[in-house]
Amino acid sequence: MTIFYKFLLTGYKSENGNHKWQFGRWYKFDGELDMCSAGFHCSKGIYQAFSYIQGEILAQVEVRGKHLSENDKEVWQEMRVIKSWKWNKKDNVLFAIYAAELVIDIFEKEYPSDDRPRKAIEAAKSYLNNPTTKNKRAAGDAGDAAGDAARAAGDAARAAGAAARAAGAAVRAAGAAAGDAWDAAWDARAAARAAGAAAGDAWDAWDAGAAAGDAWAAAGDAWDAWDAWDAAWDAAWDARAAARANLYKKLDKWMINHIKELRVLREI
Repeated sequence: MTIFYKFLLTGYKSENGNHKWQFGRWYKFDGELDMCSAGFHCSKGIYQAFSYIQGEILAQVEVRGKHLSENDKEVWQEMRVIKSWKWNKKDNVLFAIYAAELVIDIFEKEYPSDDRPRKAIEAAKSYLNNPTTKNKRAAGDAGDAAGDAARAAGDAARAAGAAARAAGAAVRAAGAAAGDAWDAAWDARAAARAAGAAAGDAWDAWDAGAAAGDAWAAAGDAWDAWDAWDAAWDAAWDARAAARANLYKKLDKWMINHIKELRVLREI
């Protein structure tokens, strides 16, 4: 059996369509399957599922029948929930911190004397370990500072700015109102996406594309230079995609390892 995952809202409800799942029961969709709009959706990776729906219940599902597949999502004709875990605010904050820490070195390499994003991450950790009003206020201030750092980086260092935004999202997740897991989840997803942007933009392969463009302008043999330019940009795109794919694998691995820390709600 191939393992798939999806996130559900409290009460085992789907976010879209308001479908309520009865644990262990098979459900069948009788219409024509359509990605994102018709059928029962799930993902092979936990992070893939999280990137679409930020719910309070992580569900492992079994599937059968007709299906459609994309890189990070599938839609099936039949599905049932066979195991579930509780996913709360703390899990969102831990995930956001991990995502930010994966790319913080990109910012610090570009701006070694600017510790605002690093302090934001540390503030998120402090609040998580000791959720006092003082630590929450400190987290809020640190998050604002990380945002300032991201804006300061700007287009001159796009990857560094994205890394700083990841740190800011992590601290926002920690500082979300007590018990507000949804806001924390939203910020956790923002941290992961910012981390992906940082990882993709950090690759020096983009410089290869620009250098090839300059060579094309100066070259006497325009056709050969154009081929070199085109190949360089293709390589740059591939490297950027590979960097993001590698980071997303790390995010998904963290979630798989984190399952053992979650409270099992039900299991067949």
